[in-house]
Amino acid sequence: MSRILIIGGHGKVALRLEPILAERGDTVTAVIRNRDHEADVAATGATPLVADVESFDVDQLTNLFSGNDAIVWAAGAGGGDAARTWAVDRDAAIRSIDAAAAAGVRRYVMVSYFGAGPDHGVPEGDSFYAYAEAKAEADAHLRESGLDWTIVAPSALTLDEPTGSITVGGSGKESVPRGDVAAVIAAVLAEPATVGRMIEFTGGDTPIEAALTAD
Repeated sequence: MSRILIIGGHGKVALRLEPILAERGDTVTAVIRNRDHEADVAATGATPLVADVESFDVDQLTNLFSGNDAIVWAAGAGGGDAARTWAVDRDAAIRSIDAAAAAGVRRYVMVSYFGAGPDHGVPEGDSFYAYAEAKAEADAHLRESGLDWTIVAPSALTLDEPTGSITVGGSGKESVPRGDVAAVIAAVLAEPATVGRMIEFTGGDTPIEAALTAD
């Protein structure tokens, strides 16, 4: 089993991912900013670790990551404040990638979104622009990092009950339950064939493990 560290451990996807990993025997550390969230995280079977990745430099993050087998970036500024979006979704994410390499943690899974990339098409005046640009830069840095990376890129997220099935590809206009996104991340961590891939997906009819390994 693996030692997995999740950044953004109190997010809606992360709180669904943590019990999946813990139940299959992985050792899960969930990094959170707010000490008030420790009990929520502990209830999932993960170990909460209070740290502010937005303020940590590469050396501090390297120490934080050391001894783990995989990093999952599930953090985000949450939109609204462009300056904080740049600080978290681009700058802190890039530092975390460099820190993973420095710590010798080769497996890195980035949670992004369907359509992310330099050709995202979001106009500069749009409130989503900073996030789209930040994710494009962080994802590009990960691709060039030399790590065993996977970018998990779901379509619009819902709180519907998970189905255990997805569609890889498509238009991206559909939605997907957060529980299925968590299950995709868990499956990706256990499937070497997903290394070096950006997996764009929506809700669908193909069981997750089959969808991730289909040609």
